[in-house]
Amino acid sequence: MMDNNQLSSVIKVGIAEMNIVEPPNTIRTSGLGSCVGVVLYDSIQDIAGMVHVMLPDSSLAKSGTMNIAKYADTAIEALVDLIVKAGGKQHLLKAKIAGGAQMFQFTSGSEMMRIGPRNVEAVKEELKRLNIKLLAEDVGGNSGRTIEFNPKNKELMIRTVNQGVVIL
Repeated sequence: MMDNNQLSSVIKVGIAEMNIVEPPNTIRTSGLGSCVGVVLYDSIQDIAGMVHVMLPDSSLAKSGTMNIAKYADTAIEALVDLIVKAGGKQHLLKAKIAGGAQMFQFTSGSEMMRIGPRNVEAVKEELKRLNIKLLAEDVGGNSGRTIEFNPKNKELMIRTVNQGVVIL
């Protein structure tokens, strides 16, 4: 008997990378600490994209070639473009996000150290600016996450260190 799972593969997205996926494939990123994994998908067509956002704001970029996938303010717009080029419709895009943990406890209340919460805020601002509805989120806390999105059933599976699996 043939196993249907053999025909699908998992597209992996590294830190500060992005990619798009169509069924039967799924898309996954690991090691989300203070980073935020953003999934955008066309709510009608089975096309989705994921970006692993590392920092809130590209103004933090050093000079030279900038990695647009690294920053919330550039990554989400770039991911929208990728999905649209692949046949998705911007006005049908929905979002699910996970990550943005506060991985270390700091005694100083320094804003610079609040990378996780700032990433989440920046991602939400960008989604709002692009008029993309955020349907679900699993953010904050202080544990790392791995996420995997299935563009067919629109489910985001989130595996949190020491906390098991949640489906959004």
